[in-house]
Amino acid sequence: MDDDDLPIKKDSPLAAVSKEDLSEWSAFELEARVTILKQEITRTEAEIKSKGASRAAAEAFFKS
Repeated sequence: MDDDDLPIKKDSPLAAVSKEDLSEWSAFELEARVTILKQEITRTEAEIKSKGASRAAAEAFFKS
């Protein structure tokens, strides 16, 4: 993945995660990382859904 493809700032902690060298991590550490990242994805998707619902409610309010 190119830095230019990221929808985030190049110096953000999230960008740093994608650049980490995983070659020295054990299989256990990598599995733990995947678990944590999946949990973070779930949390992020819930926040996106919440923001979408809030936006829809605001749009409905201002259309009436």
